[in-house]
Amino acid sequence: MSEPQKLSFREMCDRFDVTPRTLRYYEYIELLRPERRGRVRFFGPREVARMTLILRGRRFGFSLEEIRQWLEMYDTIGTAAQHRAWLEMADRQLKTLRAEHAALGRTIDELQDLRDRTAGDAPVGTGTETGTAGAPRD
Repeated sequence: MSEPQKLSFREMCDRFDVTPRTLRYYEYIELLRPERRGRVRFFGPREVARMTLILRGRRFGFSLEEIRQWLEMYDTIGTAAQHRAWLEMADRQLKTLRAEHAALGRTIDELQDLRDRTAGDAPVGTGTETGTAGAPRD
């Protein structure tokens, strides 16, 4: 049976579109533990899966510490506890994101209203009709 595919440091950066600094930092804070052969790092399937989860967690708004703790559960207390923790984290983050979404919606509505009122008050011939407001005049 063949050994699982391992990625070099550069291949890992390229695959996940992250900077070398980011990858080194994730290793430094123990989110990733690549295999080392001298100064060379190799990332196996476990690290690739972890990186996928890390980036997904960041996209969902979780802190790196939350992600680290959640990933550590797999190694220390097992998948059942990890699943329960994930559900709690997801519920909490969904509540936060929904509140942010509602606040952003109100901000967009307020800006749109102000923009529309301003456009309605603009004097004819100011350039706002053609989108040239603020352009230098000849």
